[in-house]
Amino acid sequence: MASRDRAGIYLETIPVEEAVAKVAASIDRASFLASEIVDSRAAAGRITAVPVTAVLSSPNVHCAAMDGIAVVAGSTFKAREGRPVRLAKGVDYLPVNTGHPLPRNPFRADAVVMVEHVRFDDDENAFIESPAFPWQHVRRMGEDIIATDMLLPRNHRITAYDVGALLGAGVWEVEVRKKPLVYIVPTGDEVLEAAKRPKPGPGQVVESNSYVLAALAEEAGCVVERAAPVKDDPDAIRREVENGLKQAASAVIVCAGSSAGTKDFTRQVFESLGDVLVHGVAAMPGKPALLGVAGAESPRPGALLAGAPGYPVSAIVVMEEIILPVLAEAARIERKPRHEIPITLARRSPSKLGLVEYLRLSVGHVGDRNVGIPLSRGAGNITSMSRAQAITRIPRDREGVEAGEEVAAELLVPRDMLDRILLVVGSHDATLDLLADALMGGAEGVVLASSHVGSLGGLQALKSGHAHLAGCHLLEPESGDFNFPFIKRYTPDLECAVFNLAIRHQGLIVAPGNPKGIESVADLARADVRYVNRQRGAGTRILFDYELERAGIEPASVNGYGKEEVTHTAVALNVAAGEADCGLGILAAARALELDFVPLARERYDLVVPNALLADSRVEALLTMLGQPQIKAAIEAQGGYETTLTGQRMQPGMGLGVG
Repeated sequence: MASRDRAGIYLETIPVEEAVAKVAASIDRASFLASEIVDSRAAAGRITAVPVTAVLSSPNVHCAAMDGIAVVAGSTFKAREGRPVRLAKGVDYLPVNTGHPLPRNPFRADAVVMVEHVRFDDDENAFIESPAFPWQHVRRMGEDIIATDMLLPRNHRITAYDVGALLGAGVWEVEVRKKPLVYIVPTGDEVLEAAKRPKPGPGQVVESNSYVLAALAEEAGCVVERAAPVKDDPDAIRREVENGLKQAASAVIVCAGSSAGTKDFTRQVFESLGDVLVHGVAAMPGKPALLGVAGAESPRPGALLAGAPGYPVSAIVVMEEIILPVLAEAARIERKPRHEIPITLARRSPSKLGLVEYLRLSVGHVGDRNVGIPLSRGAGNITSMSRAQAITRIPRDREGVEAGEEVAAELLVPRDMLDRILLVVGSHDATLDLLADALMGGAEGVVLASSHVGSLGGLQALKSGHAHLAGCHLLEPESGDFNFPFIKRYTPDLECAVFNLAIRHQGLIVAPGNPKGIESVADLARADVRYVNRQRGAGTRILFDYELERAGIEPASVNGYGKEEVTHTAVALNVAAGEADCGLGILAAARALELDFVPLARERYDLVVPNALLADSRVEALLTMLGQPQIKAAIEAQGGYETTLTGQRMQPGMGLGVG
């Protein structure tokens, strides 16, 4: 196992593949392979525990495969075109329908002539002009299934088609592997039970990891039991782990407490019940993975003991990359492989040597490439998984991947979904979320995926061919024009069109009642005012710097100038939480969090589209939507927006109106 110092911190890690192999070799595989009898009608998806033998033959008699007449083939051999053979009903032929047994009386039929190849006279004599060959259009007895033959081998996943074969073969029940029972124990003094719909106080969180892991386990073919959240108490955690083992769980997963903090007791509990095999893997996120096996004195010897980290993405990586692969190997679970495709990265992503990093990507098809935009890398950001369309691995021997580099990535969504994704990169605006919902409700089902890297970042993404659209609100003070001067300066070779999304109101977001009495940018030079800024390259940051210059204020004199957020809502949240007294942002963000707003400027937020993509159906769907009256009304209803230019194609020099 990884070595630890006296504080219990793991000093060495092992590769994920080695961790899986080590644990899989140590658990009691036999205990994972218990069986049960299930009704064949409900057996799809289950794994056979023993070979399945047919009880009945199918068909159990020779039968007609077509509608027509049953005959003895030899009686038709003289038939020729223009010289038909006459067959008497009840003597030489009998009518049959598809599926009917071939008649054995008064003759033993061995062929069927299709009804469309037969002519009948008024006396029901049949005339045919082509001879029939033996077993023509006949399903022979046992053609599909012969009683006593093996129908399915052991360790076979039963498909929907197999269900039909089982029933057709007279197998009413089948012996299958029991689904592994996974018992999940959420822990933490700060976690609240989601089932109670709590409202978290300071330092509290709604417990969600156990539900995510439970869904992954069920999707993989396991049965899941979940305990109520347990406090950070080693005795209480041990009792709940034992409870899972007493229920014959194949695996007990403890959520959180697998690291080395003062309240991380999972290792201590596992060591009291068995052996710890792995503590720490060479992965990011997922490094604090804890894996062991229940000992001979435990209620369920040989069961898998797993400690999943507390951060959501870290817990998911440990579940998908270690726990489920171990269970799949031990319990014969067939995990459906993800489709792998090449993806071109839109941004550089540095990584740490010695650790494989699982990088989440928002992916869309741009031109002739699949473009991936790296999402937030924080292990605590569950939305980086819910918003991702793919995931790639940065190998342990790399210090990162470069912008424009092609990497292999596993799709988290169906392949054809990439053709419906519209990548919008640039400045953040709440209206993009409104449009995302409206587009998904449209006939085309377009998925709008936005990445907030600032207006200049959006233009660079278009320049590199890494986005369909860029959201920009860049003001050139000298001319009073928006965006065009910056397009000319930073992307001079980009042939593009610019469409207005909205005119929006920017201002100073302050706490309710404006307790600091902030009325203008000049007040931000006060020592008692804490500011929260936007990131470099953001149009709001450029506007703020312009306003500081107009007011004669040095950026260094603003308390918090270096504290950056990447969205308007994040700025508003800092103010709402008391982490800052003020931040520059849009009225809609202030309203959303019930904050006050000091108006500062009106600006034009535009969407920049490369000319080559104007005919793209996804772009067309968005631009068409901007012309709809109900969309304009919804934009204005957010507060702080004007739609007098919405959907119009802008030209240089138009400023905030027609010029």
